[in-house]
Amino acid sequence: MKILVTGGTGYIGSHTVVELQHKGYEVVIVDNHSNSSAEIADKIADISGTKPTLEIFDLADQALTADFFKRNKDLKGIIHFAAYKAVGESVAEPLMYYRNNLVSLMNILEGMKENNIPNLVFSSSCTVYGQPDELPVSEKAPIKFAESPYGNTKQISEEIIRDTLHASELNAIALRYFNPIGAHDSSIIGELPLGIPNNLVPFITQTAIGLRESLSVFGDDYETPDGTAIRDYIHVVDLAKAHVVAVSRMIDSNMNQKFEIFNLGTGIGYSVLDVIKSFEKVSGLKLNYKIVDRREGDITKVWANPDFSNEVLGWKAERDLDNMVDTAWKWEQAYRGKTIASSH
Repeated sequence: MKILVTGGTGYIGSHTVVELQHKGYEVVIVDNHSNSSAEIADKIADISGTKPTLEIFDLADQALTADFFKRNKDLKGIIHFAAYKAVGESVAEPLMYYRNNLVSLMNILEGMKENNIPNLVFSSSCTVYGQPDELPVSEKAPIKFAESPYGNTKQISEEIIRDTLHASELNAIALRYFNPIGAHDSSIIGELPLGIPNNLVPFITQTAIGLRESLSVFGDDYETPDGTAIRDYIHVVDLAKAHVVAVSRMIDSNMNQKFEIFNLGTGIGYSVLDVIKSFEKVSGLKLNYKIVDRREGDITKVWANPDFSNEVLGWKAERDLDNMVDTAWKWEQAYRGKTIASSH
């Protein structure tokens, strides 16, 4: 059972490759390393005992993508992670986001159609809901006007997939996830953004380890209990396992329709300050943070209603916030090769 994982040396991709290999799948990774590195394939091997096949090229290149599919007609499915994903950067560089995220998807769908590769799991996002009218958010919530070009690429991608499925024999599952954090329990792989992190938890751990002077908390005047923005944080290993469940669902022909959509979250909303407090608790450190202005493109609060995923997909998030933050911190220390003693 051969599966292509695009963006498979990235954060969520690498954790998913490990879980696929644990279940006996043969994995091929395609990645252009715009936000990751080739050594991750070796680290995956350190955990799973098997090194995945790695091809390094840009899926937005139509000729290279077509050639890859001609050589890999025996794929049973594709998990498509490869995309730019920073909200702020997408606001500043919209065309770069549209070109990369949409063209790569279209090239993949073309390759699937031409080579009879039936199954696609698409990495979508809760950003498609914008600021929802009702919380928690179920899959029936309306798609709102996107708050950022990044969020819009996820909306448009889902539309492209839906239209392509309508005119072909392909099947797809879109997994709309909330905020992935944490790291593998081995501390061998974790979230390693190139440059300054856009996400909260790597910024917390990099600040605690001394790489960043202080953490900026964007806004404390939101309509939330402590004034900071609220998100549904989910452990990356829980998330990775959902992709394996989705792939199995497609291969075993258990889908109820050609295009299925599932929210992946815990169903619990935590504020930025909640996450900081959790980190201080598990690490025994005081974190240096400061409140700054709100960030363009950020919404006030969002968390999932995971009932549909729990019941229909047969998947459930298992880890709590302290475990998420603890694994991220252990990975950061292992990666930097230093242990920061608790100040307690």
